Amino acid sequence: MHLLLLNLEDLLLCLWRGTLKREVSDTDAWEWVKLVGSTWEDHGKTVANTTQYFPSSFQRPPRNPAEKLSSGYKATEYYLYVFGLGPGLFRTILDAEYWQNFCQLTSGVHILLQWSITGGQIQNAQRLLVNFAEGYENLYYQRREDRLHFCRPCVHTVGAHAVSEIIRLGPGAYSTQFAMERTIGDLGQEVKQPSNPFANLAQRALRRAQVNALKIILPEVDSDTGYTLPKGAIDLGEGRVLLRPRERKLYQAEFKEGDLLMNQFGSSYVRRWGR
Repeated sequence: MHLLLLNLEDLLLCLWRGTLKREVSDTDAWEWVKLVGSTWEDHGKTVANTTQYFPSSFQRPPRNPAEKLSSGYKATEYYLYVFGLGPGLFRTILDAEYWQNFCQLTSGVHILLQWSITGGQIQNAQRLLVNFAEGYENLYYQRREDRLHFCRPCVHTVGAHAVSEIIRLGPGAYSTQFAMERTIGDLGQEVKQPSNPFANLAQRALRRAQVNALKIILPEVDSDTGYTLPKGAIDLGEGRVLLRPRERKLYQAEFKEGDLLMNQFGSSYVRRWGR
């Protein structure tokens, strides 16, 4: 989790912002430093403005990194910002060779964190991540002793060991810390004995494990197998659902939006749905 969702993002942002330590002997220009001054501030605002386009299933869209990066920026924010929005946002900021190197890393990371990975995909991920690590050394480190601190363990790990660990343990989506943290949070909400919380928590976890085992042994006792949409929801097909809340009254869209709706649907009246 920390390798793919924190360490790599932190290293790249430190490079692009020019905040890594510069040795006295390193007098050459760092041509990869782009996220500085007004460019960094404008970039942060762009990231913050994307929040309105994230579905509600994304519980923590990335905040403005120019303002919040050092204020408890979460792993999910790092991932959505760098490996989600990054390929599009950094394209106009980084030089082509640095952007292409970053995209190789992004593609490889996306494959490693899938729920299901084919043999062909794992081979592709291996190629992408090895190329990223080699390109990283050529572009940033450049075999210079005074830039040895650029080569953090995360670069070696993702290039040399990440794919072999996926082959050994399975897709990365199953081994991240998110599931454990969610379970801890769920069980913590079930604690009802503040005077003896740990014993109560242990019993709650034991009961949940017993219930899960019973459902597996006797599927007919599982009453949660059927899924129904909540009241007011509309199934749009292809895995998409419109959920409440929504506005009670219709309002008329104006200008070009209204003309487009009228041409397509015969009405320019719309009702907004909540996130």
